[in-house]
Amino acid sequence: MAKILDRLLLFIYSISVGAISAAVILLISGVLPYELNYQQEQNVIVASIVAAAILFVLSLRFFYISIRRERGSLPSVDQRTEFGDVQISMETIENLCLKATSRFRGVRDVKARIRVVESGLEIKIRAVVDGETPIPALTTDLQKAIHDHVQEITGIPVSFVTVYIANVTQSPNYKSRVE
Repeated sequence: MAKILDRLLLFIYSISVGAISAAVILLISGVLPYELNYQQEQNVIVASIVAAAILFVLSLRFFYISIRRERGSLPSVDQRTEFGDVQISMETIENLCLKATSRFRGVRDVKARIRVVESGLEIKIRAVVDGETPIPALTTDLQKAIHDHVQEITGIPVSFVTVYIANVTQSPNYKSRVE
């Protein structure tokens, strides 16, 4: 309910700021003539102060919304057990993927992305390899290791693991010096 109210307030705020901006531009450019008597001028001043106060309060509300952290919205996978609920953060699952890949020689700069789907977890791995191990065998072993490790530790089914090899590292060439 609060999100719907905030969206409605943001809509009204945007329309108000747009209309006021357009009116000010038209008045300053001389497109709209304005000749007011004293009573009309006082009414315009009061209306302007009220509108400015409302827009200022709305601005404070939107500023608060933009900087607050929602405690319950941290991304996690929720499971229900016979003893209660268990929440495993996405960061935990990413670190389990990194731990599984750290057992392989020649795999560097690993990044993991996790997506929760109805059938389980979709894991996407991005890595750089050294080029010494055949890539098809290495990626198959990586997929199996990550799949088994994450599924065993978390108990969450892993639907598939995608491995993207981004590059091959260049080994430094050391030239021997002959004197």
